[in-house]
Amino acid sequence: MGKKVSILLVGLIVVAVGFYGFYKQDEGASDITLYGNVDIRQVSLAFTQSDRIESLEVEEGDQVKAGQVIASLDNTIYALQLQQSQAQIAAQQALVDKLKAGARSQEVAQAKAEVSQQQATVKIARARLNRLLSVENKTQGQGVSAQDIDEARDNLTMALASLDKAKANASLVQEGPRKEDIAQAQAQLVVMQSQADLLKEQLARTQLVAPSDGVVRARLLEPGDIASPQKPVVSLALTSPKWIRVYVNEVQLASVTVGKQARIIVDGLSTELTGTVAFISSVAEFTPKNVETEDLRTSLVYEMRVRVNDDENRLKLGMPATVVFPLGD
Repeated sequence: MGKKVSILLVGLIVVAVGFYGFYKQDEGASDITLYGNVDIRQVSLAFTQSDRIESLEVEEGDQVKAGQVIASLDNTIYALQLQQSQAQIAAQQALVDKLKAGARSQEVAQAKAEVSQQQATVKIARARLNRLLSVENKTQGQGVSAQDIDEARDNLTMALASLDKAKANASLVQEGPRKEDIAQAQAQLVVMQSQADLLKEQLARTQLVAPSDGVVRARLLEPGDIASPQKPVVSLALTSPKWIRVYVNEVQLASVTVGKQARIIVDGLSTELTGTVAFISSVAEFTPKNVETEDLRTSLVYEMRVRVNDDENRLKLGMPATVVFPLGD
């Protein structure tokens, strides 16, 4: 009987130790482990204008930097249009400078000389008319014809008109161009410069550049093809940012917040990566069928995106990854 009691006591002790170890192990569980896949943003690059592709500088799989030229269009027409516009700007600028500078001293002197010449013409015409009138008076109209006197009066009238015109022209030359004329010429110059800027922008857009660092996934057009805004030339996978898309249930959601650090484990990589929770959905959804969880597939979960630090660009689109959150942190 005593032996049976001893065996029973030993069994109880073993069971107690087992329960103690189980609960201690459960209390020591300090990690949340989630499973997801690498998500990388992609962009399809296309020209903003239609023309023939002249060159394509990248191959599939090439890594490109932000601002790197990927492809170029035939820019002959745009370059000629810009050259023509720049010549028109130069001519208009010369006109503006001329108007601002006003008349030269030689032009002023020329206008004054014209006035003096017309004054002399008036003097001659008046003297001839006076001479004819004097003859008419002395001869009681017999020594000169009425037609000669009329012609002399007309010549004097025309000479006086020419003199007034010369004086007005000399005054305009001395005063210089009107402010309104200068303003109009300057406004036309601004319009031409804007047109040149537009042509420069069109010329710049004949080169397709990478918006950020990335890897060329596909060449969709080739040199000689006609590009258009509706036809992407290349497909580019951006190297940053990279995300792991995972799902958390309501229990785990209380322990994981935006900004929390995580360890990223990827099969095939010898070292772990680090990441930060950047987004947690505010709307629950049913667990996607392609997500591995230990809970029932019908559990409500929240989508979460963990931004990964991958400076060496080792992660590829769709790679499975394990995200571990230490609860003790």
